[in-house]
Amino acid sequence: MNIKNIFSIFLVTILFSSCAIFVDEYQQNQRKVMAYLLEDLPLPEDAKIIKVPTVLLGTGDAISGRIILESSYSPAENLIFYGNETPSTGWVLVSSKVSDEITLVYSKNERYATINLTPTNTIGGFFSGDYGSDVVISVVHPASIANQNPYENLDYKNLPESP
Repeated sequence: MNIKNIFSIFLVTILFSSCAIFVDEYQQNQRKVMAYLLEDLPLPEDAKIIKVPTVLLGTGDAISGRIILESSYSPAENLIFYGNETPSTGWVLVSSKVSDEITLVYSKNERYATINLTPTNTIGGFFSGDYGSDVVISVVHPASIANQNPYENLDYKNLPESP
């Protein structure tokens, strides 16, 4: 009986530690992809990329998409980060709104990046009196969709049957 308990604890430990390895590997790989595709848009060092709602489309300078991040820094600290880092990479602040939620709109080479910073309340933050922020970055490029009406010449009478 004692061996079964030890073996069970060992398996559970291996299972949870391997999950942590996969999560860290995902973060590292996604950071490489983000750095390649959005090399000129700074991301906070501590930010963790949220897998499911993040999507990038297009190639070269015509990248469009949305990046969802969690940061341990407050929205105010991230506001200061973007205020200091984006001008050095050529992004120009076009518009901003600062309240409980912060919205920053930047422009560069016909691209627009909207950065939304919202507070995240956590249990740890409740006890320490601090909180992090959710960072949502939406990047739009007008040339990311070459054909504005891809269905213009579609023959509706000869569509394939549904599976």
